[in-house]
Order: sequence, then C-alpha cells, then structure tokens
Amino acid sequence: MRDGAHPVDVGLVRRLIAGQFPQWAGPAVERWPSGGTVNAMYRLGDEMVVRLPLARNGAGDVLREQEWLPRLAPHLPTGVPELLGAGEPAHGYPWPWSVYRWLPGEHPQEGAPGDAAGLAEDLAAFVAAMRGIDLPAGPKAHRGGPVASLDAETRAAIEQLRGIPEEGVDCDAATAAWEDALRAPGWTGPPVWLHADLMPGNLLVDGGGRLTAVIDFGCAGMGDPACDLFPAWNVLPTDAREVFRAALGVDDATWRRGRGRTLSQALIALPYYRKTNPAMARNARHVIRAVLDEG
Repeated sequence: MRDGAHPVDVGLVRRLIAGQFPQWAGPAVERWPSGGTVNAMYRLGDEMVVRLPLARNGAGDVLREQEWLPRLAPHLPTGVPELLGAGEPAHGYPWPWSVYRWLPGEHPQEGAPGDAAGLAEDLAAFVAAMRGIDLPAGPKAHRGGPVASLDAETRAAIEQLRGIPEEGVDCDAATAAWEDALRAPGWTGPPVWLHADLMPGNLLVDGGGRLTAVIDFGCAGMGDPACDLFPAWNVLPTDAREVFRAALGVDDATWRRGRGRTLSQALIALPYYRKTNPAMARNARHVIRAVLDEG
C-alpha cells in the first residue's frame, strides 16, 4: 500500500529489541493485525507494543511523536501511548521506531454502537483539551492548513470515483459538499493543538463504547481546529454528532470546514484503498454516506 515499503517481520523485531533493549528480549513477539497504513505493530509480551514505520514517509511521524507526546500527555483526559523506548535504525531497518506500553481496548465501529452520546462527550473533552494546551512553537499539523490546499487532490479523487460506478458515490453531490467547504470562511484565530488523525483506528473504547485512549500522535501539531472534527462523521451517528458539536461549541464555518476535510479524506482514501485495506475503505464509504445524507 506504500511506495518504498521496507519488509518487517517478527525476526527483525526480535533482533532490534535484543540489540537495543536487551532487558525486553525475553517476551514473545507477535504481529498485531491492524488496519493502519503507515506503521506495523508487534505485541511484545503482554505489556508492550513495538511500532515501526513501513516507509520513509512515516519516519518523521515517529520522531514527532517521540518528541511531543510525552509533553502533551499530562494535559489530556484519556489514555495515550506511553513511550518506553526510542529505537534507532539497525539490522538493515532504516528508520526510527518505538516501544510503547500496551493500551487495552477496541476500535469503535461506525455508528458507535453502545453509548454513542457518551462517546461524543468523551471525544469532545479530548479535542477541547488538545485545543487548550499551551505549548508554543509546536510543529504545524499535517492537515492543519487551509481547506483549499486539498482542492486539487479532492477533485481528482471525485473524478476517479466517477470511473468506479460500482462504488455508487453520487459524485455531483460530493462535489457540491466539497465546494460548500471551500466557501466556508477560513480560520482566523491562532493555531491550536490538534491530534489531526482522529480515525476509528486511532481510538480505543471499552465494552460500553466509552473512550479509553487515543493513539498515534504522528500527525499531531498546530493548525485549524476543524481538523479534529473528523469523528463527527467517521464514527458518530447523527444524534451523537450534535452532542459532539454542542459540547465543543463549534461555529458554522468551522463545522463546514470540518465536514469538508472529513469528506475529502474519505474521497481520496476510497479509490486508493478499496482493494487493499477493507477497514479504510469501509470507513471511507461510511463517511461519504454520512456527509451526503446530512445535506
């Protein structure tokens, strides 16, 4: 799924651990199935997880997370990954990698079965806490710039989907929704801290559907607060979406930008992942339906 991907397997992980963290060489290593597209995950015993970028474009995210997550964590109301070890290139593996404490939980399903309103409140509390963090001179979030910066790629994705009629995407309606986001006034306030990748695969919930942790801070940085409204459409049902919006006090312009950004990500992901990553493709279809149904 990624150009320039480096092969990663259990043997490599064992060698990396033994060479750099010999105190952890005893526990079993097991590949952890994940719908993620940037990193490979390996359980290390019962208490730890090893996270390795699969391609060069993920290496910078690892360094960003290693630098900033320990500084962000004390300000956040949910569990987040605890960095236990910062690995270095070795044994032919060319990029930095990390060892984290294992966080239990399940990824939420689209539509958030369970306590959807409670999950909406939990997500709003996390987003509000991120926005309120006072750590100046943070990096720019990968998705924190103007909505217009996504225009060419979004329109190209819509044209790709016109050529895939079996996906059933109303491309004219998608174009109209996207153009509404482009017309929304831009963010004029100071940049705020963002997770910037609040996808279901980066959220963990308990058996009742309440948020227990947020993972993968590789895209975190500062920018437009609309970037952290993704869960409104990629996880939450309509009623809970309104709970989320009300809890954050989102103005109309920011809501429109957030909806457009979420739609853009889904439109781009669907033709790219439809045959290679079922989880990403399923969520993209869900987002497109949710946004277009909202009108």
